[in-house]
Amino acid sequence: MSAPRTLVVRLDSAGDVLLAGPAVRAVASGSAHTALLCGPLGLPAARMLPGVDEVLVHDAPWTGLDPAPVSAEATREVVERISAGRFDRALVLVSFHQSPLPVALLLKTAGVPQVSADCEDYPGSLLDLRHKRRPRRHETAAALDLAHAAGFPLPDGDDGRLRVLGPPDTTALTGPGPYVVLHPGAAVEARRWSARRAARAAAALSSAGHRVVVTGSREEKHLTAAVAGDHALDLGGATDWPQLAGVLRSARAVVIGNTGAMHLAAAVRTPLVCLFSPVVPAGRWRPYGVPHVLLGDQKAPCAGSRARHCPVRGHPCLDAVDDAAVLAAVDRLTGRTRGGALP
Repeated sequence: MSAPRTLVVRLDSAGDVLLAGPAVRAVASGSAHTALLCGPLGLPAARMLPGVDEVLVHDAPWTGLDPAPVSAEATREVVERISAGRFDRALVLVSFHQSPLPVALLLKTAGVPQVSADCEDYPGSLLDLRHKRRPRRHETAAALDLAHAAGFPLPDGDDGRLRVLGPPDTTALTGPGPYVVLHPGAAVEARRWSARRAARAAAALSSAGHRVVVTGSREEKHLTAAVAGDHALDLGGATDWPQLAGVLRSARAVVIGNTGAMHLAAAVRTPLVCLFSPVVPAGRWRPYGVPHVLLGDQKAPCAGSRARHCPVRGHPCLDAVDDAAVLAAVDRLTGRTRGGALP
């Protein structure tokens, strides 16, 4: 029997796509052709995943912070593209709180004969493998569990950690010599430091002897400029995703919130100081497979709320993290002793 043509579906953000990477590699090891269906926000990450032969894009009206309107034309188009791919199997990867059934309906309409997904809801005839996710499982591990259940174990020698295709040399952007990255932004306001708090951290890192590089998207240039001030190199808006991967790969450590760039840093194996707001569970989305220190009050009143904007005055779960804790975490990850030289 020939190896199947397989479609992996992972919509939502670039970070979600990166977390699906190990499952994609498992699928690719047992497939003749592996395609990934993602949303527009996930496209930069999808292009960086090993094992992906083809990327399809659909702006699904049931995902994202600003969902697309329902469109019969867009629905027909994605069904036709999936049908043209002649896929034998499909894996639908979703977060623990999401339903795979809207995607499964599209796949079945497109004629995909075997569809697998984690699913709590009754799927009717939409799923051929209705897999049950283990409680409190990290998103990456849960995706690997589903792939294995569908007949796609990781190949021998694959450690199952996040991975991206080799990023470029970014010394021309950062300059030579060691540095620490501070990435202050995040798509969800509740998951990031306030700009003022991040600026104080940049100053504290600089005063402690670190060369600081501040990163962010083009839309975050105002934020990165305010945070960098006179203490850091501002690369806000200066990198695409492969270049950002290069900057993160060469850093000694990255100080960052729960955002896609956090998972990109993990994919290039850079240690992380993660400022994790408890609005979503850290156990499911914390840095995967890389040394890290988790900071932030995981028992704050906002815990589990999925809030996009902090519901507690002063954003205490993150802004209350003091500079001493940040510096100690960086020291721990880089092997530096306070007051001593960098190794």
